[in-house]
Amino acid sequence: MPFDSDYTQEAYAQQMINEYKQTGVEAEDVFAQSFNLNDVLYWIKHEPAFGKQAVYLDNINAVSEGYPTLAELEALKTRGVNIIAPAMWALLEINANGEIIPSSYAINAKAAKLDIITWTLERSGLLKNGGGWYYQSTTPVINNDGDMLEVLDVLDVLDVLAQDVGIKGIFSDWAATVTYYANCKGLK
Repeated sequence: MPFDSDYTQEAYAQQMINEYKQTGVEAEDVFAQSFNLNDVLYWIKHEPAFGKQAVYLDNINAVSEGYPTLAELEALKTRGVNIIAPAMWALLEINANGEIIPSSYAINAKAAKLDIITWTLERSGLLKNGGGWYYQSTTPVINNDGDMLEVLDVLDVLDVLAQDVGIKGIFSDWAATVTYYANCKGLK
């Protein structure tokens, strides 16, 4: 926020929505997003047409931090949050057979009736080196760039995670892989 000003975080959140309105962008075309839960709650209360699909970006940083409980996710839903967006790794884990499966976070988010958008595909290091931070929950089974498509199989609406959890979307820094995969699966 600017120094020595009465410009608040709420004013910032409102200004963003005002700019969409001023340019004629319909609320249904906007997925306002923030790592600041108060921004999302502000939009829900003061701009309900935009708040309806506001996205709470979860800034969980490591598996060791622990995932939100079902009760915590249900509390978000009760407060009006409809879409949560954790990093991709937080939605995945490896089972005893070495298969990538939905994490407890993903299962709990679905049980709380939250939609999920995840981030960020293809921002990682080389997958032959385990993929780095964005693949921390699946590093032991990631060893080549082709594994990206295996992870997408888990996220695809036709496959395990999306069927079980209902992934609404995925952010990507390089749209080629997602586009290729969506085209192969007949997705939009």
